[in-house]
Amino acid sequence: MFETLTDRLSGIFKNLTGQARLTPENIRESLRDVRRALLEADVNLSVARDFVARVEARAVGEEVLKSLSAGHQVVGIVEDELTALLGVTPVTLAGSQHVPTVVLLAGLQGSGKTTFAGKLAKWLHGKQRRTLLASADVYRPAAIDQLERLAPNAGASFWRAPEGTKPVEIAKGALDEGKRRGFDFLILDTAGRLHVDDELMHELAELKSAVRAHQVVLVMDGMTGQEAVRVGQTFAEKIGVDGLVLTKMDGDARGGAALSLRHVTGKPIWFLGVGEKLDGLEVFDARRLAGRILGMGDVVGLVEKAREAVSVEDAQALAAKLKKSDFSLEDFLEQLKQMKKLGPIEGILKMLPGMSADRIEQARPDLDKLRSYEAILLSMTPRERRSPRILDGSRRRRIAAGSGTTVPVVNRLLKDFERTRMLMKHLRKGPRGLAALRGHFG
Repeated sequence: MFETLTDRLSGIFKNLTGQARLTPENIRESLRDVRRALLEADVNLSVARDFVARVEARAVGEEVLKSLSAGHQVVGIVEDELTALLGVTPVTLAGSQHVPTVVLLAGLQGSGKTTFAGKLAKWLHGKQRRTLLASADVYRPAAIDQLERLAPNAGASFWRAPEGTKPVEIAKGALDEGKRRGFDFLILDTAGRLHVDDELMHELAELKSAVRAHQVVLVMDGMTGQEAVRVGQTFAEKIGVDGLVLTKMDGDARGGAALSLRHVTGKPIWFLGVGEKLDGLEVFDARRLAGRILGMGDVVGLVEKAREAVSVEDAQALAAKLKKSDFSLEDFLEQLKQMKKLGPIEGILKMLPGMSADRIEQARPDLDKLRSYEAILLSMTPRERRSPRILDGSRRRRIAAGSGTTVPVVNRLLKDFERTRMLMKHLRKGPRGLAALRGHFG
């Protein structure tokens, strides 16, 4: 997300920080470029104008201009103002004292409400919250079926009303079921329309009142740009909205809606939806997103991903093995599995500071090679993975046939593994080991 905007801003700031001396004139010139970049990213005109004005008011101050690192200070000011624009104080979905907490999802047709309902249920499941899903979208039976299929994969339960039940009665029935079975949350999906109309607003108002919704979440397609801002304004004014969700933020979207919505609607963004999988949900964090937009990466997000994929115990056990040079092919296989848990490698690389699109392309690993390595390792017996020295010619031929690869590919894996083991062995010895390493690989 924001790839084009990030590239544009990175170029502007590189030019700014590379100048020997900054003046009010060259700062203003750079900020005009920033405003153009924001408008091209579909940021609301008044939002872009106000943002640049606030940055300029701070950036042309005497303490900045006289600083030895004036260019970097200006970039810091842009980051601060971008964070303020997105919402300094993190706000997210909150539970109620009355169970179940009723979360009403609103939004236009095609915004991704049903998929988000499943993602939110999975997110709550990870926090040990029991969730009931229900759909009041009687106009699109496929949406009800879709949500029912998503429920078990999200660790949630699903309640289906009898055929022909009106939306308000579905909502009331789901609430009764949630109370009876003691669920922590009820997530109620609703019908959308192709555009905002009085009928949609009336139905949502009825549903909100019928179940006394604790949280009304407006789900919007992040790729719709200025239209998302207009939709957000209308829903906030006519229905009342507690939080916003932007979906499809992994596409090649200009992303301006995320930078405009909070300012225009006065409502906080709670989540960003990325991808179709149920784990593709990010809790919105203004400072982290500002850092990603400015090409500073998201190291905190990367650490969180790693925590989800690798337990502390597993990491400590691996560290102990490396210290003893006890790293086996079994551990190699486990590392490949944990890499897959982290998600697409491009998503990980984008979280690293200074990773432009070109650098990501250069650093992209050979996924076919990794897949063939995993197949080879899975074709070995546990004994073979623990003791690679027993892998004679006949065993290697059997493993190659079983993994759908060739003997040279099996040999290459074993060679790469031995190089890794040797690297770990030399690193344990400190400077002397590094000197020997240079002789070995240099």
